[in-house]
Amino acid sequence: MMVPRLSLRWRVAAAFGLGSVLVTSLLALATWNLASDYMLRQRVQATTRQAEVNLRLVEAAVRSNSDGLTELLTGLTTNPDSTIMLFHGNEVLTSGRQVDPAVVPAELLAMARDGTPARQRLRADGIPVIAVAQSLADGQGVYVELFQLVQLDRTFRFLSGLLIAGTVLSGMIGVGLGSWASRRALRPLTELTAAASRIAGGDLKARLPSQRDPDLGPLASTFNTTADALEQRVLRDARFAGDVSHELRSPLTTMVNAAAVLRRRQAELPGTAGKALGLLTSEVDRFARMVVDLMEISRADQDGDKADFEPLDVGGLVRGAAGLRLGQDVEIVIESPPPLVLGDRRRLDRVIGNLIENAEQHAGGAVRLAVLHQDDSVRLEVDDAGPGVPHDMRSQVFERFTRGARAGSRGADTGSGLGLALVAEHVRRHHGKVWVEDRPGGGARFVVELPEALV
Repeated sequence: MMVPRLSLRWRVAAAFGLGSVLVTSLLALATWNLASDYMLRQRVQATTRQAEVNLRLVEAAVRSNSDGLTELLTGLTTNPDSTIMLFHGNEVLTSGRQVDPAVVPAELLAMARDGTPARQRLRADGIPVIAVAQSLADGQGVYVELFQLVQLDRTFRFLSGLLIAGTVLSGMIGVGLGSWASRRALRPLTELTAAASRIAGGDLKARLPSQRDPDLGPLASTFNTTADALEQRVLRDARFAGDVSHELRSPLTTMVNAAAVLRRRQAELPGTAGKALGLLTSEVDRFARMVVDLMEISRADQDGDKADFEPLDVGGLVRGAAGLRLGQDVEIVIESPPPLVLGDRRRLDRVIGNLIENAEQHAGGAVRLAVLHQDDSVRLEVDDAGPGVPHDMRSQVFERFTRGARAGSRGADTGSGLGLALVAEHVRRHHGKVWVEDRPGGGARFVVELPEALV
């Protein structure tokens, strides 16, 4: 299974966060080493000096065989958590917090007896301490003092927690900063994507705002120049199609009228001549419909004005189209209250008419028309009695000059392949969507969704 790849924005944010964590971790580690080493060294020096002073007093008491040695040791304890041990002869005198003398490592006592002052960190009954061991003069014994490090240990834990929290917070700030920076850096790319999507959707006037940045300015300028050229090309092609269609109207009208006259006399022409006349008149009719559709498409390509949009009752439009084109046996479903859209009456009439005509020509006729509420949209459904539309053809049927299985055939009932293309164009002009799906029970269902008008 492929792992989904993070977007560029999140990769930049993650890189910022990781970099921030690495830098902060190095600084935190250096701070921890310097601070902990300094505080521990200061504590060791202070305890060593205190132990040396206490040692002198104990040595003086031992030399004088004072009877108040025990009281002296008790007076030398700095706090209830400190411990003093005097290994003198075969006995061990202790004062302060009572600790088993066995916790003092034998190696530490051996170093002290050899005349080498020794220090070691250890735990005495669960409390961290530093043990300072020194030999009395003339080898009369070993003086050991245990200084508790509870406060220093708390300071270390607080410092480590603070540094870890700072590292985590720095990483989060780095991710946030990376997200903000990537969003600003990728904003021109987002605008470019949005403008390209609008152009792909048919809005040929979409442009990028001018950029003062020397790196982004040429990109915006090149894109806008390309969009201008594309718009001019599309408009020029549309004008050409419109001009050709307009120029064909006069001779085509003559041909249609002449074909109508000949059709009335077709019975008088026997054999091959009658069949040829039938083919001629059907092709003339088909040619006339194609020219009308071409003119409609050229108008749709050039006309982007929405000033003639008005609130329209889609249910009323459907009833009007059904009354003119369909029989009484066709089911018509219109939800109440009647759905309204903001649109062009002529274009929406053409949308409904073309869907009904498509069902009549290719799918045995429409069997159901429905106008429904769908969230914030108006849903128009046209069901037919045909075999349905194959999945691989459901997007192609809305392309120009696509006639599916009838491509290449001729006749009055084959159509020009422009009807559904006009439907898609007019629906897009109304910011809607059109698609085809399976009808429950068989057949195809053409669906149009348009934004519902707020009244």
